[in-house]
Order: sequence, then structure tokens, then C-alpha cells
Amino acid sequence: MKRSPFLLLVLLLVLLAGCASAPDDDESRPTRPPRPVRPAGERWLPGPGLAWQWQLSGRLDPTVDVPVYDIDGFDHPASAVADLHRRGRKVICYLSTGAWEDFRPDADRFPKSLLGRGNGWEGERWLDIRRTDLLEPLMAERLDMCRDKGFDAVEPDNMDGYANRTGFPLTAGDQLRYNRLIARLAQERGLSVGLKNDLDQIPELVGDFDFAVNEQCAEHDECAALSPFVRAGKAVFHVEYELPTREFCPTTRSLGLSSMLKRYELGVWREPCP
Repeated sequence: MKRSPFLLLVLLLVLLAGCASAPDDDESRPTRPPRPVRPAGERWLPGPGLAWQWQLSGRLDPTVDVPVYDIDGFDHPASAVADLHRRGRKVICYLSTGAWEDFRPDADRFPKSLLGRGNGWEGERWLDIRRTDLLEPLMAERLDMCRDKGFDAVEPDNMDGYANRTGFPLTAGDQLRYNRLIARLAQERGLSVGLKNDLDQIPELVGDFDFAVNEQCAEHDECAALSPFVRAGKAVFHVEYELPTREFCPTTRSLGLSSMLKRYELGVWREPCP
């Protein structure tokens, strides 16, 4: 049957309209909302003397009346961080950046060549921190997680591998480079960052970190080494495990440290300095 010119024109217009309305491949894909970025100028900078709670095990108790909480970054969702914020707390994201943990969801992404000796904790092994080409993207993703969950700061743990038997010939220079890398990655995301232990390198690193976290400096008669942080107006969050508070609180209080007694499992229980 012969079609009229008018009918052919109508069919052509219908086809063109259909093509124009069909989304292209890029537009049809769901888009991921951009990650929030906290401006660096708004980074939380804790000063000396702040009371704190450090809980890395057990069910989180958000009712401890302190201005600072330090909790595991993987174990707690954004809603837990938001709840602590509603209660007026600043929240630190605990991460292990110098050791591999076999129980983390990203554990299988670490090449075996990065894994060294055990660090004394079950399921954990020191990392070869010289391999920043492999570690930087992995740690950047972990810090993205802390930022995206709304944390204010990060506590990167196991940052003194060079002073331990790691299975790698790490030097003090290797440690300085790696610690500064972690500090930069955190601060670029608007997170303040604490130097965990690593007392011998405090003079070189106090300018790179926003606060310090220390274990057992009183037991080892090392607390004075943390004074550069206090003199710089930066908090030192400190715990002891073996000494009663009467034996360390007078000294650490005079040094400006935020001290308390905890048990090794770092559960809810705490005994702050009076």
C-alpha cells in the first residue's frame, strides 16, 4: 500500500521524538552523591586538659560525661557518631595504620608482601610502611570512611614500627615519612590527627600532628617527653593500665595530660584522675 507524504512525515516526527527522550548511557546511571569535605580551617584542634573516654570493645556507652570520645572507626556507624555529637561530644576515629588486622573488612586488599611479624595482638601483623605506593590508597579509603561517618579526628595506631621487630628493616626516617603521610591524608579530609606513642620522634612530629595519644608513659617514666604537645597548646590523651591513679595522676596533671586508668580491653570502665 502506498503511504501518503503526510503519514510518512508523522512517522518521522514520532521516531525523532523517541530518540530525543531516551537518556544516554551516562545520564541513566545512578550518580553517587559527592562526599562531604570539611574545610581544613574548621578542623577540631583539642587543647590540653580535656577529659576523654576511650572505648574499643563492648557495647558503646554514650553516656559518659566527657567532651571527647575515642571509638573504633570500623565498628560504629555514622548514627553512633551523630548520637555522640548530639550529646555534645567530639569523636575520634580509631584506626590501625601501621599494622594489618585480619578481622577488618578490607583485610584481603593488603598484598601479602606488606605483612610482617605479629605485633603481639591476635590477628595483627606489622606493615611494611616503606611501601607507601600500596599503603597510601588503602589508608586514604579508611580515612574517607572516618570522614564520611562524621568523625572529628583520627587516632592512627601502631605508628612506631621502626622501634619494634616488624620483619622489615625500617628506619626512623621511614617512620617519619609514613607518619607525616598519614597526618597529611587525615588533615586534607578535615580531620584532626593524633600521634600515637612514638615518643622518640615527638620533637620532629609535634608540628605535623594536632594532638597525642599515649599509653603507659607513667609506668615507663616517659611522660615528660610529651610536653612539646602541651607547650604547643595541643591535647595529650593518656591512659595507664597497671598503676593506680594515686601513683600517676599528680605527675600527669602537673604536665597538663588528660589522664585516666583503663583496663587492657578498653571497654566502658574508666577511672579518671580526680
